[in-house]
Amino acid sequence: MPDLVPAWRRQLKWFVLALAIIVADQLSKIYFNSHYQFGELREVIPGYFGFTLLYNPGAAFSFLAAAGGWQKFFFSALAFAVSGWLGWNLLRGRFACLMSVAAAFIMGGALGNVIDRLLYGHVIDFIQVHHYSDWYYPAFNLADSFICVGAVLMVLDSLRNPGK
Repeated sequence: MPDLVPAWRRQLKWFVLALAIIVADQLSKIYFNSHYQFGELREVIPGYFGFTLLYNPGAAFSFLAAAGGWQKFFFSALAFAVSGWLGWNLLRGRFACLMSVAAAFIMGGALGNVIDRLLYGHVIDFIQVHHYSDWYYPAFNLADSFICVGAVLMVLDSLRNPGK
């Protein structure tokens, strides 16, 4: 019996997941941007974990943060390009389930950070992890977390399905 649902409609769930990630990311950033002062740190587990409010004009680990502003457009264009490629492959049904989840995570996270760059000129970060004494892991946000988890899922999928 032929499948009556077009292939692209079966893939919409992944775009809904990406949109849910964007919404959760933006709501969390609105909360921290309105309830915290810049640089304020409230420790949840003293010495290990807390919430803060920091702005990152660069990319991961503040890469190119002091580059003069052009990086906002570069990282936004890169996020649109990667998200477009992933979205196109999702629509075409080229990914298995695990890779589709990974693509949705990366698209949602990347576009969540693009919204910050375009609205504010920087990304809002608020999760702070301490590792040792006064050494902190760079602050990050939900979008960053979804991008990282998505990348790990992509690696796992490539290990499970070599050659695809």
